Amino acid sequence: MMKYYHNPRCSKSREGLQLLESKGVALDVVKYMENPITPTELQDLLDKLDLDAADLLRTNEKIWKEEFADKELSDDEIFLLLIEYPQLMQRPILESETEARIGRPVEQLLELLPK
Repeated sequence: MMKYYHNPRCSKSREGLQLLESKGVALDVVKYMENPITPTELQDLLDKLDLDAADLLRTNEKIWKEEFADKELSDDEIFLLLIEYPQLMQRPILESETEARIGRPVEQLLELLPK
């Protein structure tokens, strides 16, 4: 079963969930704002996305602009920020056993579905 990292407050996340459900995809919906992602899960996700932590960062979020935008942060520091402030993580994300995709645009999620 695929994991869908979902923030119900995000319109793109809701749109992605609706798209996948319309395709009949069985999902384990992870509401990561309520149940924070663990460091192991985040590292696994980054590996499947083939991204560095900085590439997963949402720099338009208020907390980023107010607290961190003017700081020089290492990838390890950004990784820890994504754990502490999950709203800074790009969304939505669909994860299979071997790969993951960020749903921006949401149609990119379809790349993980069997042909």
